[in-house]
Formats: sequence, structure tokens, C-alpha cells
Amino acid sequence: MLDDNPAPIGRRERKKAATRQAIADAALRLFLERGYDDVGIREIADAADVSTTTLFKHFPVKEALVFDEAEDVETSLLAAVRDRPSGQSIPAALREHALRFRRAGANSTPEFRAFLDLINSTPALSDYQRAIWLRYTTSLAQAIAEDSGLPADDPACTALAHFALEAPSSVRGHHDASEAITRAFDLLDRGWQDIAPQP
Repeated sequence: MLDDNPAPIGRRERKKAATRQAIADAALRLFLERGYDDVGIREIADAADVSTTTLFKHFPVKEALVFDEAEDVETSLLAAVRDRPSGQSIPAALREHALRFRRAGANSTPEFRAFLDLINSTPALSDYQRAIWLRYTTSLAQAIAEDSGLPADDPACTALAHFALEAPSSVRGHHDASEAITRAFDLLDRGWQDIAPQP
């Protein structure tokens, strides 16, 4: 029998999200205080007031605790391609996505800088971040291929995905990063116009 009242499911999902957030927050706090390698899973579970079994249901590996928003980032990246306005090119849509992220991080807090330092100074986290980046490249290339009607293994789609993801970091330190990002994506856009099937 179907339940006519979906409210309990909503509450359950909210509780799961809150538990996940509490675990991630506890982990990051402990990692920043003592270093990633010096904090154990049981300590994180205790700090979040959950069992280690519950922790692993939300985060299958320790490294994932630091990248709890990775799925959201990937979802927004793919949506930039799939939900872009009619007539907007894929590189232009990805440029707007990159600029939004740039604006959001322009005035980064000391906490965010500490978060980045944690990743950059911890080989396990740096390696895990590269694995996430590879996943983004693969899923973005697939979305580009699907949207463009090109084969899933088309190297142009993979190249566009790769360079679109690398463009923001390639202009780091530029005196006007937003302008530099725009110019980088303008270059990608011109090249893409010669490759992409025309409507």
C-alpha cells in the first residue's frame, strides 16, 4: 500500500542530511586542529555522536570526509551544460559557472584558506582530490557529448571538459582573475565552434 503522507520520508532525509553534515563538520574541525593523519575515524564518530558504522554509511573512506560537497559541485557543473539557456554555447555556459565560483571564493575566509592548506599539505587528500577531478572530467565530457550529439568517446569533448576545469586554476594569481577566466573561455569557445555540430 502506498503511503499518502510523504512527510516522514522528508523528515528522514533531513535527518540523514543533518547527520552527514555533523560528521563532516566534526571531521574538518579535528583535521584542522590536529592534522589529517593524527585523527582517527572513531574520534570523528564520537565527536559527531554517531557510530563508526553510521559514519561509513555516509563516507566510505576517510578522505571523503573532507570533500563532502563533491557531489553537489559535480551536479552544478553538469547542470551548467544541460540547463543552459537556448542558444548559449557550452563553453560560454561553463565560463559563467566558473565565474560564479570565482565570485563566491573571491573573498575567501581564513577558514577556507586553512581548508585549502590542509588539502595541499596532505598527500592522501591531494591524491583524492585529483581522483575527484578526474571523475568530474569524465562526467562533464559525457554531458558535453550527449548534449552535442557527439560520440561518448569523442576526444574533443574530453579536451573541452579538461580545459574548462583547468581554466580557473590556470589564472590563479592574475591581477584580474575574472577577466583572465573570460579570455580563457573565449579561446575555448572559438575552438569549440569549429568542432561542435551546428543546430
